[in-house]
Amino acid sequence: MAQSREQIEQMVNQWLKYVEELMKNEGLPIVPEEKTGDPLWVDVREMRLKYLIPVKRIKKFFDGLREGKIYATRCPVKGIYYFPPQADCPACMDENLEWVEVKGEGEILTFTKINVKPLSFIHYPDYIVAIARMSEGFNILCWLSTDKPDEVKPGMKVRLVVKRREPEGFFSYYLEPA
Repeated sequence: MAQSREQIEQMVNQWLKYVEELMKNEGLPIVPEEKTGDPLWVDVREMRLKYLIPVKRIKKFFDGLREGKIYATRCPVKGIYYFPPQADCPACMDENLEWVEVKGEGEILTFTKINVKPLSFIHYPDYIVAIARMSEGFNILCWLSTDKPDEVKPGMKVRLVVKRREPEGFFSYYLEPA
């Protein structure tokens, strides 16, 4: 589903025009959910956010994604893993955390299928977000990539992988069945 930003903007704008037309006719910003027909309230205020987040002290994480590797940090004093990585340990304030490459082996604890999406994700088909317990002993929350969503269940073995997220074009981490 490789769509350009322009196509996504066009799709969002068409949808917003649809909501505006409904509001004029009905007097309320309520639209039927695409699959169930259930009524959804649409907040008509537009909020576009772009964040600038300093990542100098955890840049190794992003460099790793580019190389197809996934890193966590670990406090050598407390033995606590942090994912996503942190530069400092909040438990003991140590700033000398170790970089650890994540093995990528895990097991699903819980998951949810997302079919009513926020506007910024409306261009994606339905997707699954899962929490997995990794073999190192920490939990990861991310998208689960699978061709068989009906077979996903708690206890399912998964692996953590790096993929390019489209249409944005950046690298991200995903779970997929092992």
